[in-house]
Amino acid sequence: MQKQKPVSMSVIRRLPRYHRFLTELAKSGVTRISSKELSERMGFTASQVRQDFNCFGGFGQQGYGYNVPQLCTAIEEILGLQKQYPCILIGAGNLGKAIAGHMPFEQLGFQLIGVFDNSPKVVGQKIGGQEIRPYDSVGAFYEEHRPSMAILCVPRENVEEITDHLYGLGLRSFWNFGHYDIVLKHPDTIVENVHMNDSLMTLCYKLAATERP
Repeated sequence: MQKQKPVSMSVIRRLPRYHRFLTELAKSGVTRISSKELSERMGFTASQVRQDFNCFGGFGQQGYGYNVPQLCTAIEEILGLQKQYPCILIGAGNLGKAIAGHMPFEQLGFQLIGVFDNSPKVVGQKIGGQEIRPYDSVGAFYEEHRPSMAILCVPRENVEEITDHLYGLGLRSFWNFGHYDIVLKHPDTIVENVHMNDSLMTLCYKLAATERP
């Protein structure tokens, strides 16, 4: 059997956007859509849409297009959204509280099972249905519950130490808001870095570009 070619991350990163648009279409009662119509809504070319879906075998029918609910389900399966991976959140400051309180984890493939912080001011409070635990209890919690992923909402200067500790416990997957490159020290980890500063600077560039002659 011929080995399937790996799918590029550029395609993978477009899948959540496809899923979001298709979910909205399904909620509005749309049951089928052509690659041309989908591309116009998303700002891609129809060829790009077809190429992206062909990476996974293709889902359309000639002369019919795509079945919207079925395509939504297929993308959910590709992304693994039904897995419900258990995760913990480290750092219950403003950012951590916002993420724990407002992220729809269950819809995105995860289940938040623990929140940790080292500040006595917040330990014992509840966010996202979870009581904030002292960080020094994270080791025992990991041994009992075996979370698959940690969300890091801590200052950059603390990320390395905390990552080393969690890595030592056995965690290998991180959603990192700490502006520290975990993979350089731990190349066997799975990391998604979120750099809000970078995003805002990119927006600044786009605004500045409109003012250039």
